[in-house]
Amino acid sequence: MSGFLIGAALALAVTLLLLLRPFIWQRARAATATHRQLNAAIYRDQLAEIERDRNAGTLAEEDYRQARDELQRRVLEDGQDADAPAVLRAPKKTLLALALLLPAASVAVYALLGNPAGLNPSAPEHQITTQEIDRMVASLAAKLEKEPDNLKGWSMLARSYKAMGRVDDAEKAFEHAAALVDTDAQLLADYADVLATKAGGSFAGKPQQMIEKALKLDPDNLQALWLAGSAAYDGGRYDQAVGAWSHLLKLLPPESDDAKQIAAGIADARAKAGKPAAAPVVDAAKAVRGRIELADAVRDRAAPGDTVMVVAREAGGPRMPLAVLRLRVADLPRDFALDDSLAMTPDRLISSAKSVEVEARVSKSGQAMPQAGDLFSATQKAKAGTAGLRLVIDQVRP
Repeated sequence: MSGFLIGAALALAVTLLLLLRPFIWQRARAATATHRQLNAAIYRDQLAEIERDRNAGTLAEEDYRQARDELQRRVLEDGQDADAPAVLRAPKKTLLALALLLPAASVAVYALLGNPAGLNPSAPEHQITTQEIDRMVASLAAKLEKEPDNLKGWSMLARSYKAMGRVDDAEKAFEHAAALVDTDAQLLADYADVLATKAGGSFAGKPQQMIEKALKLDPDNLQALWLAGSAAYDGGRYDQAVGAWSHLLKLLPPESDDAKQIAAGIADARAKAGKPAAAPVVDAAKAVRGRIELADAVRDRAAPGDTVMVVAREAGGPRMPLAVLRLRVADLPRDFALDDSLAMTPDRLISSAKSVEVEARVSKSGQAMPQAGDLFSATQKAKAGTAGLRLVIDQVRP
């Protein structure tokens, strides 16, 4: 607040100075001149004017001599008078009005058009309470009773009820917006979720139909894919659950909590489908091999027990790793091999990738998510079966 007020005061002072400067400067300049000096300047101008008229032919020679003689007589008369400083009075009322009214007007305009409350740092930020949310939702519902054809409004109300856990009211609102719901994958997924919740978690019937319709409209809709996998899992169709969730996994941010949960769900569904997450048959010819080293320039930033991760990702594909090898700084330097036995999920194998990007990272926290202060190597691009990569950890993540 103080910074704003100081800046505003300085801006106002500069404005006043610029406005009043002509008056102040004029007064100071006039105070240094005398009556005689001012009159002499006037006479010189008049003499120059009559000479111009004579030269231009607009003033006859006789008239010119008379005018010149008259000017000379007046100069002589002025020379006999006592000289005194010439005083040009500044417009005091104008100066006073500007000095007082401009600041007052500025404050008034800011009070009307600005945000005076914003100058008070102690004013607490308003937090919307549950009661206020309830009132807003109730107000929207009352408005929509008078606007039955407002489909967007009904869909907004339905999703509000869903977020509040009022599934019965959400179902009714979705019914009002049925024409819009049928053309929107997200609304179909939301409606299916409401109906399944109301049915005690069962997706049979209408919820299943809505999920399928949503995926036809948008095959990458995250909620529809999650619900499709959940419906298949609950129905004992574990292969379908793996398929839906694997598609979803590719769309999620890598190493996020959601991705980890989905990966765990995929492993569980595979196990129940009779496909336990056992080590796959490894094709040694498809492994990516190389050597990992820690540069001397960053060695003092790493402790022997820090985690080292060698990560392979599909080039141009999702950021979810294909394979991860965990080591310790104390193990370096060391040769490494990334193959299908190190796969994050059984359906995404390094042997099936056309090209991979490999990097090494020292994690101070031991977490998969990169952190500031981690050490890392340049990324190396290679094909499955490549040998002789050299990963030198020599950079620090800012």
